Amino acid sequence: MLLLSLLIIKFSFVAGKASLSSVRETINWSQLTELPSISPGNDQPGLGGAFSGIANSNLIIAGGTNFPGSPPWAGGVKTWYSDIYVYPLDSANGKWQAYPDKLPKKLAYGVSVTLPEGLLFIGGCDAEKTYSEVFLLKYQDGIFEFENWPSLPVGLANMTGSLIDGKIYLAGGIESMQEAQATNLFLSLDLTNKQEGWKKLTPWPGPPRAYAVSAGQSGGFDNCFYLFSGRNFGPDISLDVLSDGYEYNPRLNSWEKIEEIQFPVMAGTAIASGANHIIFFGGVEKELPLKESKLKSRLEKLISSGMKKENADSVQIIKKEIDDLLNNHPGFSNEVRFFHTITKTFIKNSSTGYQLPVTTNAVAYGNKVYFPSGEIRPGIRTNAILCAEIQKLTPPFGTLNSVVVFIYFAILVIIGWYFSRRQKNSTDYFKASGRIPWWAVGLSIFGTALSAITFMAIPAKAYATDWSYILMNAGIILVAPLIILLFIPFYRKLDITTAYEYLELRFNLATRLICSISFILFQIGRMGIVLLLPSIALHVVTGIDIFLCISLMGVLSLVYTMMGGIEAVVWTDAMQVVVLMGGALFAVFYISDNIDGGFSSIIHEGMASSKFAMASTDFDLMNPTLWTVLLATIFANITTYGTDQTMVQRYLTTSDQKMASRSVWMNAALTIPATLIFFFVGTALFVFFKNKPALLSTTITDGDAIFPWFIFTQMPQGIAGLLISGIFAAAMSTLSSSMNSAATAYSVDIHFRFGWSKKIDQLLLARIFTLILGLSGILFGILMATWDIKSLWDEFQKILGLVLGGLGGLFLLGVLTRRASGTGAVIGMLGSIVVQIIVIKTQPVHLLLYAATGFLSCFLIGYLFSLIFPTQQKDIDHLTIYSFKKIKDN
Repeated sequence: MLLLSLLIIKFSFVAGKASLSSVRETINWSQLTELPSISPGNDQPGLGGAFSGIANSNLIIAGGTNFPGSPPWAGGVKTWYSDIYVYPLDSANGKWQAYPDKLPKKLAYGVSVTLPEGLLFIGGCDAEKTYSEVFLLKYQDGIFEFENWPSLPVGLANMTGSLIDGKIYLAGGIESMQEAQATNLFLSLDLTNKQEGWKKLTPWPGPPRAYAVSAGQSGGFDNCFYLFSGRNFGPDISLDVLSDGYEYNPRLNSWEKIEEIQFPVMAGTAIASGANHIIFFGGVEKELPLKESKLKSRLEKLISSGMKKENADSVQIIKKEIDDLLNNHPGFSNEVRFFHTITKTFIKNSSTGYQLPVTTNAVAYGNKVYFPSGEIRPGIRTNAILCAEIQKLTPPFGTLNSVVVFIYFAILVIIGWYFSRRQKNSTDYFKASGRIPWWAVGLSIFGTALSAITFMAIPAKAYATDWSYILMNAGIILVAPLIILLFIPFYRKLDITTAYEYLELRFNLATRLICSISFILFQIGRMGIVLLLPSIALHVVTGIDIFLCISLMGVLSLVYTMMGGIEAVVWTDAMQVVVLMGGALFAVFYISDNIDGGFSSIIHEGMASSKFAMASTDFDLMNPTLWTVLLATIFANITTYGTDQTMVQRYLTTSDQKMASRSVWMNAALTIPATLIFFFVGTALFVFFKNKPALLSTTITDGDAIFPWFIFTQMPQGIAGLLISGIFAAAMSTLSSSMNSAATAYSVDIHFRFGWSKKIDQLLLARIFTLILGLSGILFGILMATWDIKSLWDEFQKILGLVLGGLGGLFLLGVLTRRASGTGAVIGMLGSIVVQIIVIKTQPVHLLLYAATGFLSCFLIGYLFSLIFPTQQKDIDHLTIYSFKKIKDN
């Protein structure tokens, strides 16, 4: 494997820059249909400013305006409508249904938002006035239902709006049709608390505007509202076609201008796509509107000065220039542009042969985007309904990649088979009879903590944000002395197999069973998450079936874990750490080799974009500040390294306490360079894609997939397979540990504890339990793949705080106090769960601190109720810190 890896790496650097893919995702365009006439015999010229969206799987187009007789410069009169058109998108032979005068009034140029329950109409205007009404349209089988919602504080039209995290944001527009003037109004409506109505927010730090374009998309840390372009105008303001852009962060309630980019997209359309892209379709560029505005301004001045004979000819000349300009107008922009919210890059992707309309919406449904009618030239509408489908780029996996992955998996199975021959009893299976060297155990501890979440999510987090979370991985350095001086001596002295045996000795059987069962259930859930996270990323990047990924990783991990026990787990972990770290290091060198300027360019551009910024030093526990991260990592690491059976079991596989302590220090020592490497990979990816934005995917919605996307699309055959194997390794090292430790907890704390199945060999039972619990984790991962879970990391943090946070507090309650009783301990655990449920619902602190709140609440509640219910009178000094000096290595 090592020789193959070296040969592949040598080939990769020879291939160098020439191997980089330049294939872009493409957009396929078609015309879906044409908007029909509302009545027979009358041609439908199309509608500008209509409301549109989705209701019950139907495309809805309502209201709007046009010039049915002749264009406006030829005397045509603008007409407003209250008709509704319905087109079934899920029907193979869909036909339009036209419903005349179904809207409450003639209406156009408002904002429409598609919601699960229907299409929301916000504001708008007719020829006389703007409106503040907001109502929801529900549609079912030809029946329309209108539901009134809170009205806007003022009548508003020609604004822009987007839905973000359950809130609707509106920006700009005009408040009156008489002497119309652009505004800088910025409003929001919380859909979970509609009764509070619309709130006025701080406007953007730029000029007022109407006909702007907006979208909601992730900006890295948070989902943000993005505002672009538009035009500023008024009775006393010359027309100013804008091309600026702004980012609004709802959590911080702050605006930031997008510097050094011009967005020529006024009155166009935009959608959020993938994890971080905003796609712009068409728009009105500034040259022709400004030229028309100047001509009209000159014309008004001449007319207002009186029709003297000497300027009559000039009036006619200007009128002819305006007519020529409008008659020969080439149409609005047909360019498609991509803006990336992380790298802040703006590129032209392509142009379409269709005329892209403005004053309409881009309506996303499934994997397609529809453009319902709109304006293609000044005063000229189109009745065409265009459809755009972005084709996902999925390069073939390749033979060499497949061979490398197969060899890697084969080696894992061979390791499991080799160590299966050394398993003579359950002590061998669970503790390897203390014969594993400390350095291998240290690598295994490191590999268990270094899951796929680390291998993919940390580079993705550093790529999307900065280095604010770097202390999360380095937290073991802070708690290692506590683990070595306090926890390991207790576990070694008591000669236990599971951490929960200590709880029965210190408290009672109930605490042991509650915590052991909680741990087993947590590990089943953890297995599901650890399997699902890389499977999602690999699926969206490579196209490999997500259920196949889950099954492949799960079954192979189960095979070698079941055969070789903890010994196979430790040694495969050690090998997987080499693959993981080697892959990350290779990625750093490979990326730098393919960026002009190499390492220095990564550092220079990273610093210029504040990608090396650390967490804020403000003491704000509701945000991921330095203090939040620091507190979170201390409590999470005490719980993980001090009480988690996956870690405790490894301390018991070495020959003595000294070797166990060395393994912890080795893990701590590896964590520092590993953390720096993984965060640097993220920064390097940022610089790479900032310089090559066309290589980013616009269809991948999983933000954690950025590293696998780079690996799969930019690295040569073979090395990509090796690094994909690294992703598998990251998941499988954690997975095998969970399988073995869960089986250990069930066997020792429950099955063997009660003497069940005494006539059956314990080694055979241990393997059977590994099989059952491993399959449970695999099936749970498959089940989770069918759920709609927005953030697996968030769910993992909730589970960690709900269950294991309290477990850490319980252990320290027993170790640090003599007064803690069994009854108090049980009440402390149950009270901690109640506190955690309240914390999750009310969110008084940041998600990272859930483990800390669980830890502290269990300790405090448990101690308080121990004073109320002091139970046991047995000798417990040897189980607390007060006999610390008496504890020696066994």
